[in-house]
Amino acid sequence: MATPQRRTHTTADQTPYQSRSRHHPRTLSTAGQRCSSVVTTRQIDTPEDWGALGGHPLGVFIADQRRYYREGTLDARRVAELENLGMVWSVHASAWEAGLDVARDYAAVHGHFLPPTTAVWGGDGFPIGVWAKNMRAAARRSRENAVRRANGETGISSVGELSESRMETLAEIDPGWAPEGWDIAWQRCYRLTRAHVQAGGVLPDRAGEVIVQGEDLGVWVAGQRTGWDRLVSAQQYLLETIGLEPAGEGEAVGPVRRSQDDRWAANLAAVRQFREREGHVLVPRKAIEHVDEVPHKIGAFLDNCRRRVGGMSAERRAELAALGFEWAVLEGRDAGC
Repeated sequence: MATPQRRTHTTADQTPYQSRSRHHPRTLSTAGQRCSSVVTTRQIDTPEDWGALGGHPLGVFIADQRRYYREGTLDARRVAELENLGMVWSVHASAWEAGLDVARDYAAVHGHFLPPTTAVWGGDGFPIGVWAKNMRAAARRSRENAVRRANGETGISSVGELSESRMETLAEIDPGWAPEGWDIAWQRCYRLTRAHVQAGGVLPDRAGEVIVQGEDLGVWVAGQRTGWDRLVSAQQYLLETIGLEPAGEGEAVGPVRRSQDDRWAANLAAVRQFREREGHVLVPRKAIEHVDEVPHKIGAFLDNCRRRVGGMSAERRAELAALGFEWAVLEGRDAGC
């Protein structure tokens, strides 16, 4: 029988490094010392691509310690030493905790956890919108798979699912964080409108009358009233709780003639809807976006904005910049505005 060979790794300086037993004191001590000399400038998170330092492949060392920790064979003293250095035992758990911290802060400031996909938050610019979208997708997969299992289907993989405990944690932040039956944009506008009414505000009936967190509530309210029959019963019930009702027969909802400000607000709302769905603002020149069945030529609108940005007010340039159009700031500055 052939003698088992120990793993050999070649470091950046071509010094062979043999993987020793997890109980070998010199390996743990020396590699641990080498590791401690760099963790002050790197988080121990995903070090597999780290190079070697002084002949010690740090990525291999960290990966080994994580494995021993999972197996329960890593000495308690070693665990304490590594944790003092900032060891992250599970990369997935670390990413979850990082997102959760930002989610709590976002909800505390905005009054909800329904960020658009493009939202970033926190000092490091965490992509909380994408994170929330991924969590909702995982929760949806979990619910769908639960139904399939309940129907007797077997062999269903749990990959990509969100655990019950994590769904409960997010529900503690915002019970309506992952609506079922309608999209996140509708849920966000409903919550913002409800908060406006609960704060003593009157339901807006004009475009541009009330804009909160970039959402034109007047446009949204009018759309719900005229499109009442397209809503599911749960949506209708929610709207009734804030005083909204369907438009009466022959009733004209919203102003017959819209001002320039009204048209501006409506076009911006259409651009926001495009960004929410597509995840970017690379709008084609001929793009038409339908908001509650009303078409908006947002491609032509943005092209016109860019050509006339030099004469725009600072407020309108700021609104465009907030949507991600850097030219609204740069070209406006060049024009001396």
